[in-house]
Amino acid sequence: MRADARRNHDRLVGEARTLFAEQGTDASLEDLARRAQVGIGTLYRHFPTRHALMNAVFQDALADLIAHSYALAEAEQPCRALVEWLGAIVRHAGEYRGLAQALLSASRDDSSALAPCHVPLREAGARLLTRAQHSGAVRADVSIGDLMGLTNAIALAAEQNPEDPELADRLLLLTLRGFRTTADTAPES
Repeated sequence: MRADARRNHDRLVGEARTLFAEQGTDASLEDLARRAQVGIGTLYRHFPTRHALMNAVFQDALADLIAHSYALAEAEQPCRALVEWLGAIVRHAGEYRGLAQALLSASRDDSSALAPCHVPLREAGARLLTRAQHSGAVRADVSIGDLMGLTNAIALAAEQNPEDPELADRLLLLTLRGFRTTADTAPES
């Protein structure tokens, strides 16, 4: 990429990160182009779709979540590691209004520009889930698709109820009680 194109790209990603945090992922792309001091054509040359832009914006957070999964991969308590990681996903999705919905739609479409975000998250979570299942702490019939769908649903519910900052944690705890091998035991937290 030429130096001026790289600067435009980086400016667009930086401004999009700020704009998405302020207004959500459905913020005006025309407003984004103005804030980045580029034309709308430049924005679309770099990011032909909103999902392509979102993918670029969330790469740093994605890398952090993947690294966190590797750090948890050898934890003494596999179920606790899985719960911690799922909580991190819910918190990340809550940072940007609309992200949970976008990831949910991308989970059903491997051709989506957000697939590069969704697929590595599923793989990271699957490793943690498999380890927790092999330890006997998590039911064998729980899939990573189930857990990713639930984390997205929790993030969506929390997004709709910003006046209740504890809602996501309560819903996650309530949900995770259901995937334990023993129904009367609360998940390790």
